Amino acid sequence: MAVHAYERFRNEVKPALKSKVEELSLLGYGTIQEQQLWDFLINKKWKRVKEDIKLFEIVEEVMSLKAGEFMNYASVEALKLSEFSFDNEEDLKELLK
Repeated sequence: MAVHAYERFRNEVKPALKSKVEELSLLGYGTIQEQQLWDFLINKKWKRVKEDIKLFEIVEEVMSLKAGEFMNYASVEALKLSEFSFDNEEDLKELLK
């Protein structure tokens, strides 16, 4: 996998990531790791790379992140990893209870 262009900001943005993780935890969203948040930003929010982006813009995007944005992404990722299948008759019966 190629290295994302914004990886160069990772160390400088670390305090903002930590702050956002703590905020989400205080809001009751459980234990979220900085890496999970960074993966969301890289894979979803920053899909399109802005070539001349500045550090303050990266920090602003981290700090303005809404909990719902991250949780939607995390839910979809969890479903992708799930072993649930409608092909499995037992799973289907369990769902229909």
